[in-house]
Amino acid sequence: MALVLIVDDSPTEVHVLRQYLENNGYETEAAEDGSEGVNKARTLKPDLVLMDIVMPGMNGFQATRELARDPDTARIPVLMVTTKGDETDRIWGMRQGATDYIVKPVTESQLVDKVRSVLEN
Repeated sequence: MALVLIVDDSPTEVHVLRQYLENNGYETEAAEDGSEGVNKARTLKPDLVLMDIVMPGMNGFQATRELARDPDTARIPVLMVTTKGDETDRIWGMRQGATDYIVKPVTESQLVDKVRSVLEN
């Protein structure tokens, strides 16, 4: 069973994403901001990280860049899950090391399809 780390400062978003994933057989852990997400990724070595962008302190772009540059976490795929839907944000996220990018709000099937796609590659 794949472990997915959800990094988002919104308890509501974490709850919804967690339900979608757990309904489909994934294990989940959560972090409230970028720096906690980076620390948990280093400790837990999840199969995938779902990364919000807009968070206090270290934002999702910064956290993704840190994960991508660290040899211990560079192989963990990061799927950005954010309200920032501009093409420039998507491009910037991918340049920071994200594997893929999806814009909130997401349906359960959209999220699970994207997660499966990222984990299969």
